[in-house]
Amino acid sequence: MPGPHLPPASRPLGDPTRGTTHANRLRRVDRWLVATQLARLRRANHPVVVDLGYGRAPTTTVEMAARLAEHLPAVRVVGVEIDRDRVDAAQPHAHASLRFTRGGFNLPLAPDERPPAIIRAMNVLRQYDEAEAASAWELLRGQLGVDGLLVEGTCDELGRRGSWVSIDAHGPRTLTFAARLVDLTRPSELAERLPKALIHRHVAGERVHDFFLAWDQAWLAASGAMTPRERWVIAASTMAEVGWRIGRNPARWREGELTVAWTAVAPR
Repeated sequence: MPGPHLPPASRPLGDPTRGTTHANRLRRVDRWLVATQLARLRRANHPVVVDLGYGRAPTTTVEMAARLAEHLPAVRVVGVEIDRDRVDAAQPHAHASLRFTRGGFNLPLAPDERPPAIIRAMNVLRQYDEAEAASAWELLRGQLGVDGLLVEGTCDELGRRGSWVSIDAHGPRTLTFAARLVDLTRPSELAERLPKALIHRHVAGERVHDFFLAWDQAWLAASGAMTPRERWVIAASTMAEVGWRIGRNPARWREGELTVAWTAVAPR
């Protein structure tokens, strides 16, 4: 895959995804964006948010635009798809703050649009090999605005389990997990939803494997908790106390999220 800084007019780079789309599939990512990234968007001044590879229907892009607009009316959302038919089908949903356009990893931004403050690329890179996914990271973050953030990850078809990496101009910063806790038997079940950069690294000797071992142990130790939510919070607190670089944000823990520094789980 070519490196960054290709002109937007170039042929769209990438391949169509399966396109699976369900209402609220990406609600957990949207909640995280609203809870943790509004300050970044406000700093951008008339920010642009790109939703890359939204699928057969624009449902999750429309939902994200509405959720962000509740808190930041000036935001402009651009849905980008490589499949022309999907772009055509999305046009009835467009409005002044939401547009849909054909493109790939080389983003087709309009002349009056700022470089994106956030690029969301969920369920896009799993079909590529690790080297191609790494090249896509480089290409996308090379198109971010100043202080911009790439959010790349994967989730199940109903959005009950997922994880995503936050990546800025310096590289990956954090890995966030999110889950519907009543369905969770142990945290390591989330390993099947790791981003492409880590999905093949859940093996002995890798940091992410060590992380899940410790998390499962903390989860087991919290088995006396009254509810799954309480158990998640206790396990997260234990992980932080024993030295894992966990974001100490109990409010997000209670939402079924846990964020860890990328350096704690990065491939060896």
